[in-house]
Amino acid sequence: MQMRKIKLFFLIIILFGAVSCTKDDSSSHNGEEKEEEIDGEPEAVILKMVDASATLETKALYSNLWKIQSKGFMFGHHDDLLYGRDWITEQNRSDVKEVVGDYPAVYSIDFAEIMDERSEGNSMNEHRKRTILEARRRGEVIIANAHLNNPVTGGDSWDNSDPTVVRQILENGSEANIKFKSWLDKLVSFVTSLKDDNGNLIPIIFRPYHEHTQSWSWWGSSNTTQQEFIAFWKFSIDYLKNEKGVHNLIYAISPQMDVAGTKASLLYRWPGDDYVDFIGMDSYHGTNSTALAINVKNLAELSQEKKKPVGITETGIEGVRQGNGQEYAEYWTEEILNPIVGKNISMVVMWRNKYDPTHSGHHFYGPYIGHTSASDFVEFYESSFTLFSMDLPKMYEMAEGVTVN
Repeated sequence: MQMRKIKLFFLIIILFGAVSCTKDDSSSHNGEEKEEEIDGEPEAVILKMVDASATLETKALYSNLWKIQSKGFMFGHHDDLLYGRDWITEQNRSDVKEVVGDYPAVYSIDFAEIMDERSEGNSMNEHRKRTILEARRRGEVIIANAHLNNPVTGGDSWDNSDPTVVRQILENGSEANIKFKSWLDKLVSFVTSLKDDNGNLIPIIFRPYHEHTQSWSWWGSSNTTQQEFIAFWKFSIDYLKNEKGVHNLIYAISPQMDVAGTKASLLYRWPGDDYVDFIGMDSYHGTNSTALAINVKNLAELSQEKKKPVGITETGIEGVRQGNGQEYAEYWTEEILNPIVGKNISMVVMWRNKYDPTHSGHHFYGPYIGHTSASDFVEFYESSFTLFSMDLPKMYEMAEGVTVN
């Protein structure tokens, strides 16, 4: 296609820093074209959300998370609008956009510093709010996790030194219970302050206590029994939607799946169908693409069985490197695209590109101009199976053929 050839020419120039691509340059890379290229439409379906009182926009987003799975997967990047490899809190910047001229379809962000004691005087929280509003204005999807500090010991998320933390939180009226509710209250204040240009609440996919199947977090498998974790999950959601009246959250669970597992592995510590909207998976499988393919297949099957949208909520290799430490030039097509093509999931979200202007470390998981894999990322972007910001349908209007209760 002539327009696509022209666009690819300009994208190659971008990689050498010669031009700055705008959204208008990507006129051939849009949702309408991809919809025409992919045959078949999903059958009409009725979905059920955890929150029957969810806002219209939240139900609409949920319907589109389901329907988009039949078209391809949305590409996401954690903190992509907040900072990048060489910049921090600069408006309208994105490492992804600077490589391909388009923003990620999914903007991932961390709510921990909004909720816990780090919220006081935290200037980054205004930037978090600003970037969420910017992403929503473009019609993108927002997903949030929370690396919460340990409310009992004062340590970080990875402080699992006290196996009674969740038990104390669940004890109504206890010091830990009161403190943790105050953290949830700050989340309530934040998410109910997020409104689009029409004054409607912005839907957020919220995945609390992510990677709950691993052992290193204070809410993880080494610190809580299955019953305690499930009670903690239900307590948090009931508090937000029932006691505080929050109705713009889609509740996502995200077990850790680094090696090939089963559908039962994905459902380990499952809180119940009535308490989960979205089935995620955090996958740090390295270059074990066979494990990824198996787990994604299981995830896609679970989606159909439980009538819930699914996706990879975190993944990547630190430094986008091979096992020998060398930069992996074909990473995006070989390790992300190929194992997932043909499997119906809604998103793949890469972990962050840490702000590191001296390039003294390798803590980055997404593309940026200058990395060996950048040209391969252009090819990844050009695939009809990958969806970026400008490919998205109207995610906040109800998808045709989908009913959400």
